[in-house]
Amino acid sequence: MDRMSSPVSLEVAGRTVAITHPDKVVFPRVSVPETFAGPRTKLDLVRYYLAVADGALRGVAGRPMILKRFVKGINEEAVFQKRAPANRPDWIDVAELRYARGTSAAEAVIHDAAGLAWAINLGCIDLNPHPVLAGDLDHPDELRVDLDPMPGVSWQRIVDVALVAREVLEDYGLVAWPKTSGSRGFHIYARIAPRWEFKHVRLAAQTVAREVERRVPEAATSRWWKEEREGVFVDFNQNAKDRTVASAYSVRATPDARVSTPLFWEEVADCRPEAFTIDTVPGRFAELGDPWAGMDDAVGELDRLLVLAEELGPPEKAPKGSGKRADGRRSSSMPLIEIARTKTKDEAMAALDTWRGRYPTASDRLHPADVLVDGMRGPSSIWYRIRINLQHVPEGERPPQEDLIADYSPWKNEQHKYTGPQKG
Repeated sequence: MDRMSSPVSLEVAGRTVAITHPDKVVFPRVSVPETFAGPRTKLDLVRYYLAVADGALRGVAGRPMILKRFVKGINEEAVFQKRAPANRPDWIDVAELRYARGTSAAEAVIHDAAGLAWAINLGCIDLNPHPVLAGDLDHPDELRVDLDPMPGVSWQRIVDVALVAREVLEDYGLVAWPKTSGSRGFHIYARIAPRWEFKHVRLAAQTVAREVERRVPEAATSRWWKEEREGVFVDFNQNAKDRTVASAYSVRATPDARVSTPLFWEEVADCRPEAFTIDTVPGRFAELGDPWAGMDDAVGELDRLLVLAEELGPPEKAPKGSGKRADGRRSSSMPLIEIARTKTKDEAMAALDTWRGRYPTASDRLHPADVLVDGMRGPSSIWYRIRINLQHVPEGERPPQEDLIADYSPWKNEQHKYTGPQKG
């Protein structure tokens, strides 16, 4: 990789965009069907977004977006930059978002393919817009359903739940638009009239989740508490005010450069997420066009879902058997222990390996979903918490809650990384 390569100037949408360090390797090796290719550079990534610009802009144009910058590459945690850079071009707008905790940020708003290239040049790989347009920050114009599988759940089960979610949305008057997430899950969007506040849109999405669970309880769950979930979690909280989701045609920071790819519904049953990469999607887009091309003409209403919400009554607030701890926070009904808090996922998994080495018998009894790897939002990046659900370990064999193997806090000036097992 030539870090000192000269900038490349691109003429995009009538504007000149400078791409610095164009030869910087973003993806060392990209898998495409039956082969490995690579590397793929920053300039390759920019060219990908320009090839699918019409589709990508349908998801991000005119929307405030968080800049998720992989300044140290895909193997390091991204930095979440809410405030748009002060030295941005005059054709990058901003919108001032205010959050419930009293903070605010002037977030970037792009409008054209030049804006896509500008964002990628900053180190973004995927695009993370809010579900609102800059002209009305209080009323979302889309509802987002995020299907998040628990560990061990097959892709086929995710697809099956996606088809049920489509039925629910359409039964209540919304047109459903599917895409792969580019990661382990699946996304379904619906355009809505910007008439409802965030709390009502989130309630409508939660109602979709509850109805999906009612129809296929063996496959889907709407339970809020992670340790209570089995199957595919129909995540409605992506509709909360401070949440963003990787938008259509976003490349994800995976070794094979997968893409969050819009689909036609007739493709969904047989789709495979690994088929959609930075190398394959531009050709697909050129051949088939954008499956979401009609989205903006299919605006729906939430009235019927909100009526259903009233009929269903309040959702379950906490699992049966849970209570309050001395500090006032919820205590789980499940036998949970926490083993580590770390800055990176690799450090979290290293701490998990250490715990497994201490308690091999208990470790062997765990089911895949008993290991809870929680990505937690810090001030500017994700940090990780590892918890263990000991529900499948006989009570007399359960390891106790001990001092954390690693105890990182993003709010402390002094950050404690996991460096291996501590000597006693």
